[in-house]
Amino acid sequence: MYEPRYASRAEGMRASEIRELLKLLEQPGIISFAGGIPDPELFPKEAINAAYHGILANEALAAQALQYSVSEGYRPLREWIASHMASRGVPASADNILITSGSQQALEFLGKLFITPGDTALVAAPTYLGALQAFSAYEPRYDTLGPESANRTPASYAEAAATTGGSVKFAYVVPDFANPTGRTMSSKARKGLIALAEELDCVIIEDAAYVDLRFGGETVPAVQALDVARHGGDLNTSRVIYCGTFSKTLTPGLRIGWVCAAKPIVRRLTLIKQACDLNSSLINQMVVERLAAATFGSQVEQASRHYRNRRDAMLAALKHHMPAGVTWTTPEGGLFIWVELPEQCDGQDLLRRAISEAQVAFVPGGAFFTDGTGRNTMRLSYSLPNEAQIEDGIARLGKLIATAA
Repeated sequence: MYEPRYASRAEGMRASEIRELLKLLEQPGIISFAGGIPDPELFPKEAINAAYHGILANEALAAQALQYSVSEGYRPLREWIASHMASRGVPASADNILITSGSQQALEFLGKLFITPGDTALVAAPTYLGALQAFSAYEPRYDTLGPESANRTPASYAEAAATTGGSVKFAYVVPDFANPTGRTMSSKARKGLIALAEELDCVIIEDAAYVDLRFGGETVPAVQALDVARHGGDLNTSRVIYCGTFSKTLTPGLRIGWVCAAKPIVRRLTLIKQACDLNSSLINQMVVERLAAATFGSQVEQASRHYRNRRDAMLAALKHHMPAGVTWTTPEGGLFIWVELPEQCDGQDLLRRAISEAQVAFVPGGAFFTDGTGRNTMRLSYSLPNEAQIEDGIARLGKLIATAA
């Protein structure tokens, strides 16, 4: 089979374990705790249908919606997002917003914008696998953030980054109900992260994919809001880049996310957007603007109630069925629970057995680490299976772990 001479960066591209695991959903009988996929029961199908019909039934709107558009995105949608960000303590304007094809595209653009081979990206351990995929194509060096422990000095990060001839370019965090752990960064840790970034003169990428799905605990200000407050309320002086998405609250199928950042950063990202795909689907943007204006609050409330019930079911099942030596997080929102297994358990081996012997799927935790550690961990998602399936699947998994421990 012919293989051409690829760019060196292509050697670092790997298939996503999560994307591969999504194929398991097609197998009959599998109870999947793998992909963190929104439940289709929550999709506002009637409202989406009405929005498309309303646009396409109007000749002028249809002509606009089906045409090319500006790379920045549909202005009414950007204005809605700016208002939404203001409610989070970020005084944004439409010019601070860039529409992307989901927040995953935003991460890829940011890797392209900031990373020169040999530069350092600071990430948590574990961290979102999709972000590692987006960044790794640009050949960074990774170093580990410990925002809650703060046991590293800025100088130590800078010195380590210099060993590969680069510098620290950004710190990437999922501060609310993180993928994969479900944990939330404290306000103190967020402020410490901002101080670290200032010392290193690097940006912070705030991935807020799950922030709206809170069903417990106290709301913590966005990292961007805290940074803006430090600079007298001027977003254009902030070093924080906020990545948002409608995928977890409305539907992922429309593929609409956004970046909120200082105008100079947005302008450069817009140039990357132009070179990549010119613009995100305008008709989808117009539909999302109508949905957001009419149903966002009710959708968030419904989704949060729905996922709270499933989280509670999984926590109860874990408590009832997991053998001694297994621990897990208790998320206050989002879609994930992080499980630590006895040291001798290997998540990859356990997955193979779980699929063949118990017909249960999950994501082995090692995929979320940059250094090959975390083999005795796994990520469980409660977003798709119902309460009965959660009880059954965790019971099967608990029996299997007991034999492996």
